[in-house]
Amino acid sequence: MKLKLDENLGRRAATMLRTAGFDVATVPEEGLCSASDQQLLEICRQEGRCLVTLDLGFGNLLRFPPAS
Repeated sequence: MKLKLDENLGRRAATMLRTAGFDVATVPEEGLCSASDQQLLEICRQEGRCLVTLDLGFGNLLRFPPAS
């Protein structure tokens, strides 16, 4: 599974997931810390990655409908 960890998750999470066999990219490692939520989601779509975040803004179903 391909994951992208948001900047609010630390290096330890990335290390643990990589050790478990996941393909992990992180927002800080890719220099995306200033990217908007919409830009970040588009990048994840292009890369085929699932975003893992603690940002409650992504839970807004009106702004980010699950079907899209």
